[in-house]
Amino acid sequence: MKVASFFSGAGGLDLGFANVGFEFVFANDNWKGCWKTFEKNHGLKINRKSIEDIKAHEIPDDVIGFVGGPPCQSWSLAGAMKGIKDPRGQLLYHYVRLIKAKKPMFFLAENVPGMVCKTHFDEFNKFVASLRELGYNTSHEVLNANDFGVPQDRKRVFIVGFHEKLAKKFSFPKPTKEKLTLKNAIMDFPEPLPAKNKNKANYSNSLKVPNHEYMTGDFSSMYMSRNRVRCWDEPSFTIQAGGRHAPCHPQSNKMIKVEKDKHIFDPDSPKPYRRLSVRECARIQTFPDDFVFYYDNIADGYKMIGNAVPVKLSEAIAKKIQEYL
Repeated sequence: MKVASFFSGAGGLDLGFANVGFEFVFANDNWKGCWKTFEKNHGLKINRKSIEDIKAHEIPDDVIGFVGGPPCQSWSLAGAMKGIKDPRGQLLYHYVRLIKAKKPMFFLAENVPGMVCKTHFDEFNKFVASLRELGYNTSHEVLNANDFGVPQDRKRVFIVGFHEKLAKKFSFPKPTKEKLTLKNAIMDFPEPLPAKNKNKANYSNSLKVPNHEYMTGDFSSMYMSRNRVRCWDEPSFTIQAGGRHAPCHPQSNKMIKVEKDKHIFDPDSPKPYRRLSVRECARIQTFPDDFVFYYDNIADGYKMIGNAVPVKLSEAIAKKIQEYL
């Protein structure tokens, strides 16, 4: 079953679908920082245009499904909340434009939960209505990745639509019973290397584990406003796209609250505080260890991983879609 991917990034969503048997024949992302990583790991040349410039004829006619996670910053509760007023928010409707032109049997869209909050709910309903007008039975649900074999608390909204010709409406998979933790995910790793000067990547032959290096530098006042350490027996905090906001490794004690919106590192912590490495973040996002990320600036590694859909969560949804098809 051939599918097309949009806003592909490193391809976490793609990998989950591929793992259950879907075949990607088209992928698109206009951020050059992800191109080498996607192409080397997926073996597919990526279309490098903005989705605004993609014409329907560029997408193979035998594609039966579209998957993609449009940029989330416009809808994030942590951002300016501009939604559709932000040019990045408008990219959502170019996704709809291509769905209208190609009429795939199914589509999937993923975004942050802020998309269905009160501020944006009218626009969200408008988006869903535009898809229903095109003949799609749609379902949406906010899922926590930790419910689907991912050692991380990460909530995202997923929208799945089936073309009315299928005469079916999608029901999302049920959570698994086992909840994975940081101990399950990363306890076996050796100590990583710090990034080189100006947070440049280490040479690959100096790393015993690919991408096992971490960002250095000061911690912002925003970072220090909350505890950023989870224990070994807890799931990770959400892996974000910014390396400076990566959670601290669980080798250290939890941070101490000293006043409202201000925490400090525990001076009695048995080990020093450091950010999770790029590879540790990838493992928490359930990328396999042989999936190598290519970058010169370590920030690009964190960005690719933090923007990705966790592979195991993608697998769970893809398997359910496959059952319907």
